[in-house]
Amino acid sequence: MPTLLRSSFIRLAFALAACLLGSTVHAGGTLRVLAWPGYADPDIVKAFEQRTGAKVEVSYIDTDEALWARIAKNHGGDFDVFAVNTAELQRYIQQALVVPINPGAITNTRRQLPQFQALQKIPGIVHGGKVFAMPYTYSEMGLIYDRRQVKTPPTSIQALWDPRYQGKVLVYNGGAHNFALAAQAMGSRTPFALQASQWESAVQQLIALRRNALTFYSQLDDSVNWFQSNKAALLFANYGSQQFKQLQAAGLDVGYAIPQEGALAWLDCWVITRGAKDTALAEAWINYTLEDGPGKVLQDRQGLANTTAPSPYLGPQDKLIWLEPVEDVDRRNRLWNRIVSGDRASKVLAP
Repeated sequence: MPTLLRSSFIRLAFALAACLLGSTVHAGGTLRVLAWPGYADPDIVKAFEQRTGAKVEVSYIDTDEALWARIAKNHGGDFDVFAVNTAELQRYIQQALVVPINPGAITNTRRQLPQFQALQKIPGIVHGGKVFAMPYTYSEMGLIYDRRQVKTPPTSIQALWDPRYQGKVLVYNGGAHNFALAAQAMGSRTPFALQASQWESAVQQLIALRRNALTFYSQLDDSVNWFQSNKAALLFANYGSQQFKQLQAAGLDVGYAIPQEGALAWLDCWVITRGAKDTALAEAWINYTLEDGPGKVLQDRQGLANTTAPSPYLGPQDKLIWLEPVEDVDRRNRLWNRIVSGDRASKVLAP
């Protein structure tokens, strides 16, 4: 064999060996994943297990409050990696429940759309020069409507208060998001930071919304079932295009609209817990979910956008308002619970 060819062969052999070694570094062990439904389907998990030789244990949550309770219970020690939106992420960082991610280990970030590669420009992801989260999926909170009852697509968030749909509006059961909706309806440019003078007006807005509501949902499946069985006309889609996809799959003739005020939108990211047993394995999972397979599953099965391809549910004119931490989440939830209970404004606002 000529010297130059032999030298090239040796270098190639070493490179292949290095790749193989790198792929087996994570072999064995267990990865504990806490995720929302649809983020870690069995076939996606199986492909990762076959590639790494690791076992993946997946647990699911359906509310931000449930997620916080699971992670905070043992200071993050029960899981290695979990998905959380950028607004909720802040309290996990403040309580030191998550650790920085090594961006160099997530090579598939080069496949992401430019706006998701620019981590410094995404509020809440970078702290002290360190990256604490990797964008994975997102959705806007649009308006889903029954085409038989709503002949003209709604253009404003004000449609939720339209008296024509009294008793036919499905509302998400959450104080933080609903006070943001009320702020939008009031024309506020800061839906996440209510001023002292705005609270009474916001409460009045939400009492009016309660009167227009058919009922209040928390889980995605409940919203789909209730929309279908109760012939709802309009739905505030906390789960966004995911709900739209499921309603279509149920055979309903529904439309999806982004309000002109802009749609509240969540960006879910993978983060690594302080109690992670194998950080490298957790980073391998994050990197894997940015491949074509998991991304296609998000769109095709869940109706969710991924960070590597343009969303099929948004037009160039549509405006997204990324969720931010609110001024007082406990107050928002406390007042919202009083509103749902049927209290008058004076009692809702009482200390």
